[in-house]
Amino acid sequence: MIGFENTLGTVEITQEYFANLIGKAASECYGVAGMINSPYQGIKAVLSNRDNIDKGVRVRTEDGKLLVDIHIAVTYGVNIAAIVKSIVHKVRYTVEESTGFQVAKVNVFVDSMTAQ
Repeated sequence: MIGFENTLGTVEITQEYFANLIGKAASECYGVAGMINSPYQGIKAVLSNRDNIDKGVRVRTEDGKLLVDIHIAVTYGVNIAAIVKSIVHKVRYTVEESTGFQVAKVNVFVDSMTAQ
């Protein structure tokens, strides 16, 4: 759970919500072939014996702001720098508009390329 306190109380949002929100935003960007589990998430899935719900997305807080890690596969032949820039802008906008949390950093890891 990621939470913050305001004048009305504490707001907490689950990791699953962030994973779905960020995964959908990133997947909609041109050139993204899919999300990929990070090594951390692969180990977590094996130990918990369940399907990894937060595939490719990890969110944590630092100084009241969010740090987002996204692991993706891209389509072969597209400009990776342009894809990453598009993902960073879209994810930052989507998270800030949907949750009110400020995003400090979006790290995009291109783990593989796939043929179309």
